[in-house]
Amino acid sequence: MATAKKTAVPPEKLALYEKLIGSTPGIESKSNFGAAYTAVNGNMYSMISKYGVVGIRLPEPARSKFIEKFDATTFRADPAWPPNKEYVAVPDDLLRKTATLRPYLTAAFEYAASLRPKPAAKKKKS
Repeated sequence: MATAKKTAVPPEKLALYEKLIGSTPGIESKSNFGAAYTAVNGNMYSMISKYGVVGIRLPEPARSKFIEKFDATTFRADPAWPPNKEYVAVPDDLLRKTATLRPYLTAAFEYAASLRPKPAAKKKKS
């Protein structure tokens, strides 16, 4: 479960994100570009940015309800980038509440699993 690669993510935030991932059956974290994420069939559905912000991909109307209920915002992996419109940014206080957040991660997994699989990258011939 723990990320093996070096990461720029604040350790305490990464620990909370990995606790959430570990508490949700059938979900494993991956790492790339110095951050952790989850994906199914090539479709990413959660991630933690190098700034320690967790984003969860939700369909409508669940996304709007989450934003309203938890006073959340649309997720940005980097403050200089545009928002990821299907993702919500998990407020820091909510990230500590694994049991409250778990159903949303499950919903994100189910949503991503319902999307068309992304083709695997072709390996270059040598």
